[in-house]
Amino acid sequence: MKIHEQCLPCLVNQAVKTAEMLQLENREEMYRLIFRNMSCMDMNKTNPELVGENFRIIKEFCRCEDPYRETKAHYNRAFLKQAAAYDEKITSFEEAVKYAIVANLVDFNPIHGDVEKDIRKYFGSMDTLEMAVNHTVQLEEDIRRAKAILYLGDNCGEICFDKLLIRRIRKMNPEVKVYFGVRGEAVVNDNTVEDALFVGMDEEATVISNGDWALGTVLERVSPAFRQVYDAADVVIAKGQANFECLSEEEKNIYFLLMVKCPVIARYTAVPEKSLVCMQQGSKGQDAQRG
Repeated sequence: MKIHEQCLPCLVNQAVKTAEMLQLENREEMYRLIFRNMSCMDMNKTNPELVGENFRIIKEFCRCEDPYRETKAHYNRAFLKQAAAYDEKITSFEEAVKYAIVANLVDFNPIHGDVEKDIRKYFGSMDTLEMAVNHTVQLEEDIRRAKAILYLGDNCGEICFDKLLIRRIRKMNPEVKVYFGVRGEAVVNDNTVEDALFVGMDEEATVISNGDWALGTVLERVSPAFRQVYDAADVVIAKGQANFECLSEEEKNIYFLLMVKCPVIARYTAVPEKSLVCMQQGSKGQDAQRG
């Protein structure tokens, strides 16, 4: 899906938030570079592509390959401890999917608030949370038949609950080959190979970089090796809004797992903001209630 005009303030605010986090003294110069790039950006691109462009400008300006490295490490450590405890509480595949979706709250885009407070709130009410779109039955059926699954990760911290879900996937189908896709370069708080190895994702899946520096998964820009894995996968599980924005129009057996965090995605999926979604490609809102 192409960028929407309502996404434009988020592009600017992301730069402001990163500048504040890094305590940049000459941030006005960086803002001018961002605005210059935005003044000629291609509005036919997806929002994740444009976030990636701006973030690359930020990294070059700051001379820092990963401005969020310490923040990502903090949340990965914290969620590793939590995930171990919650692992014992998860009693079904659907519940594991729900935990993985709720963990999608670990997001440092400017529209999102107190991450840790929100996580505690949602994890404390898991028994009463319902998915607005629930295709877990179909997903489970496809997993049991699959020979290869590509799981597209999203944010730091969240990855620890992705690992728990992948562990259950492998128990459901011990013969399936599972790949865990990450970004090729640091972009905001998205997972890279470094983050995946930090949480031990390689214990459950083959970690593969997409070779690109955009938020999400832009198929036209991924590496040939990654594209080969994508094309060969019987099932693609795509976490988060950025992956949804990039892949929502692809013809592929994709299951989107996300929390709807903004009005643009809410309208596109036809569900309210803050909804939990496990949606098979090609379905929207109330028409998707087949699970």
